[in-house]
Order: sequence, then structure tokens, then C-alpha cells
Amino acid sequence: MGGDDKDGYYCSICGGIPPDKIKTKMILVDGKETGIDQMDWILSEVKKLKLSDDATIMDELLKRTQALNYVPTKKKEVYGVALLEEYKKFLTESE
Repeated sequence: MGGDDKDGYYCSICGGIPPDKIKTKMILVDGKETGIDQMDWILSEVKKLKLSDDATIMDELLKRTQALNYVPTKKKEVYGVALLEEYKKFLTESE
């Protein structure tokens, strides 16, 4: 691994992201495995809001996901459903 906090970390062989710095988690969106960058952070941040309404939770999950990942406009609803499902699993696992 090359680089540092100042320049950023990169693979000294291929120049890409080093495996230990990848924060992408795979979830099923519309039946297809889809990578969501910073998924654990997104889930943790929404959990801190202590929301109870599924629609509001979905909106917050989508807002954070779209800030860090590409979400096609036509697939926004299915992404929201998949993120909400993942969020509920996350809550169950963190208890």
C-alpha cells in the first residue's frame, strides 16, 4: 500500500483502493447484488436519529446513500426498500 493520510492511500501495484480501505458492502437491490459505499456508517448515522416511521427512515437512508453512491432515479424506490431491509437487519444484529 502506498500513500498516507495527506496524499491518500492507494495500492502500490495497481493504483486503486487498497483492500483494507474498502468500505463497500453488498446488498440485494431489485434482486441484484449492489455495492453501497460506507454502508455501516450510513446505518449507524440513521440509527442515531431514533426514528420509528419506516418512510422517514427510508428517506434518511436514501439521503445518506445518495451523498456517497450513485442511485439511479428510476431505481430510487427499490433502493429505499433494500436499504430499509438492511437497516432492520442492522438493528437486530446490534441489539
